[in-house]
Amino acid sequence: MEKPSHVATADGKQASHRIAVVTGGNKGVGLEVCRQLAAQGVTVILTARDEKRGKDAVESICRESNLSNVVFHQLDVRDDSSVAALARHIESRYGELDILVNNAAVVGVAADEEGLKALNLDAETWTSGRAATVLKDVFQNTYEVARDCLDTNYYGCKRVTEALLPLLKLSKSGAKIVNASSLASELKRMPNEELRKDLSNIDIWDEARIEAVLNTFMDDLKNGRLEEAGWPAMLPAYSVSKMVINLYTRILARRYPEMRVNCVRPGFVRTDINWNLGTLTPEQGARGPVMLALLPQDGPTGCYFDQTEMVNVW
Repeated sequence: MEKPSHVATADGKQASHRIAVVTGGNKGVGLEVCRQLAAQGVTVILTARDEKRGKDAVESICRESNLSNVVFHQLDVRDDSSVAALARHIESRYGELDILVNNAAVVGVAADEEGLKALNLDAETWTSGRAATVLKDVFQNTYEVARDCLDTNYYGCKRVTEALLPLLKLSKSGAKIVNASSLASELKRMPNEELRKDLSNIDIWDEARIEAVLNTFMDDLKNGRLEEAGWPAMLPAYSVSKMVINLYTRILARRYPEMRVNCVRPGFVRTDINWNLGTLTPEQGARGPVMLALLPQDGPTGCYFDQTEMVNVW
């Protein structure tokens, strides 16, 4: 595979017009985000936990789209040392970062896939949340799986973002952070009225308060109190993780007004995270994240997008 071309800076580091990192880039929406950003001339660092899958993904982009400006770097968003290694690599090779797309996520339940497919749910029933009752028979909300979900979807996003912020601050084109969200993040899906009101008030939130809420959620899960405490019935760990991703996005946007920081729902895309039950293609799902990654510096920040449309979910 041909290496992307770069220009050496005075200190010997490598620079190019725009550099992007995409987490969870080896398949689905993440892979398409890498492809579409590369097609726009961005040098893309495609990251994945599995080295072979990541390298295979880069090769597929090079082969199928004739693009040479995508490179692979191993990344486990749950591993501090892995995240630190990525930051060191970018600092030493490029000296700065322009775009971060936090796409890596897991669904947070153990599923009986055959039982799920047998239900033959249509897209509207699935996305509306009305399927929560029937899905109880095929989903298990175990403590371990929920813990892994929060550690990937929220803490992983936060871990990567914090490690790369020093490099994003150096961006000459204006840094963009795009956080993958979900329809499940909409506050109308939170039965707990008090928490729902709190979640809509960005002024009272910081990372410490988010962590306290997540700890309460995990305690309620461990003690079988999810329904009693008013947590979402549909994919509870995933839903809560995406609700706090929206909060974290707004916190970052407020803290770094010079950056464009937004969250986006790609749509009900046919990927592994929903057992390929979605109705959109990964190419369609990538359009929103790519649009936000390429925003002008006077573009919106601290906002939620449903695909390419800004909507108010809080």
